[in-house]
Amino acid sequence: MTLNWQWLRFAELGVEHLYDVLALRCRVFILEQGPYLDPDGFDRQSWHLLGLDAAGVLQAYLRVVDPGLKYDEPSIGRVITSPETRGTGLGERLVAEGVARCVAAWPGRGIRISAQAHLERFYARHGFVRVGENYGEDNIPHCQMWRAP
Repeated sequence: MTLNWQWLRFAELGVEHLYDVLALRCRVFILEQGPYLDPDGFDRQSWHLLGLDAAGVLQAYLRVVDPGLKYDEPSIGRVITSPETRGTGLGERLVAEGVARCVAAWPGRGIRISAQAHLERFYARHGFVRVGENYGEDNIPHCQMWRAP
């Protein structure tokens, strides 16, 4: 699947993209994984990476919270692919694209994430290493991970 990647600040999303992002996040993070408050106050201070298919349908998404807000480093989060694309490798492409955007935007800076613990090996393939023990976040075991510059 060929995707058109868009790297946008919150104010640049526009209502159509914002609606699509929130709908996909709700579909997976709320309906599949359980209730929690998805709009957490960080969206306005983040970059948003959207992967749109040829028809303009959102198939992949992540956000990068600016350094100094959640962590000292930029932080990739809300990593999501549409349920229909699971198992196609799109998640790998999404994270690789997100890491590349972080490296370009903040040269010489590491990246810190709060990963769902069961995805530790997935993120490790992109250079992230576990930092510390598991902790609960939104009723799901998470672990902090770090990717050196």
